[in-house]
Amino acid sequence: MDDNHAEIAQQLCKGCRLCIEFCPRQCLGLGSEINNLGYQYARFVNPQCTACGFCYYICPEPGAVKVFKADAHASAGA
Repeated sequence: MDDNHAEIAQQLCKGCRLCIEFCPRQCLGLGSEINNLGYQYARFVNPQCTACGFCYYICPEPGAVKVFKADAHASAGA
């Protein structure tokens, strides 16, 4: 994936929804699937992500969220 996006570690997410609530572009949503811990986990659903990092910083579970910012030079063809 070359665009800005967040990746949620499905098996680490405890479904607290903080990342969903604090995303300014509503890029995350709660899935219907259940992980090994018994929680519905967050997932990336909207390609309008700016890679602001709010989801990463608000998540109480270390390592559950990673944010990737597209390389501006690569997307510009440089």
